[in-house]
Amino acid sequence: MNLTGTIESAEKQFKQILEDFFISVFNEKFLSSHGIDHHRRVWNYSKEMLKLIPLKNSVQISRLASELIIASYLHDIGMSVDPGVRHGKHSRDLCSQFLVKNNLPQNDWQDVLEAIENHDNKDYAGNTSINELLAILSVADDLDAFGLIGIFRYSEIYLTRGIDPEKIGHLIRENAEKRFGNFIKTFGSDSEIVQKHKKRYNILDDFFSKYNEQLPFYRFGSTNPSGFCGVIEIIHFMMNNGLQLKNFFTEQEKYSKDPVILWYLSELASELLVEHTVVYPLRGMNI
Repeated sequence: MNLTGTIESAEKQFKQILEDFFISVFNEKFLSSHGIDHHRRVWNYSKEMLKLIPLKNSVQISRLASELIIASYLHDIGMSVDPGVRHGKHSRDLCSQFLVKNNLPQNDWQDVLEAIENHDNKDYAGNTSINELLAILSVADDLDAFGLIGIFRYSEIYLTRGIDPEKIGHLIRENAEKRFGNFIKTFGSDSEIVQKHKKRYNILDDFFSKYNEQLPFYRFGSTNPSGFCGVIEIIHFMMNNGLQLKNFFTEQEKYSKDPVILWYLSELASELLVEHTVVYPLRGMNI
């Protein structure tokens, strides 16, 4: 069986039961940036990366595809318990529950459990030496931190963890640089893939560079959020009021008439229209 057929076979066997399990556990209203759509995108990125690595035989291909889809769909499910840095351990425990529920012997899926527990090690110490699965999962997760969706994902999780809005810009740029470096180190030999995701990384980095420039002159808590800081303030407002992104996509001007905020919400909506592919449109105003 070729790689495409093997991926399709893994999806046929696991995708629906994984989505059902995830949805039964994860409260999207609590942390929408890491809900089922994030995990669908990570699976798509995993498929993209899987096609770039040399595999020895059909058994290895089949095995890795099955491991990847489980790891992709369950790596952040532990954020339903703890959105902090220990969520990998909670995700591992919930994956164990998934395996038991579906009569899958845990001893046969140890690489999956290890990859899930260690995927959020963004110092990347030993990732490639633990197992190939972890290397792919880690990169796939990193890739979903870029682009317009990355701005939302980073902001929501950092704010949820209680990080001061005045600090998140520098912290996000530092963390994202490590993620992009890990991607280049692992898959940098494919120039087409690199250029594609470098554009998405630059969208995130440019946004928070401009956010940091605006920060000294911005007062959070104003009645008229504006600019790049205003985008983060709108995201914070959404979190504090139990609102979902769809509220802002359908009623944008109810929350702001600022051109940068409207640009961001409009372009994010466009990006999310193709969330089940690995293609992200890069249209937008010159910022």
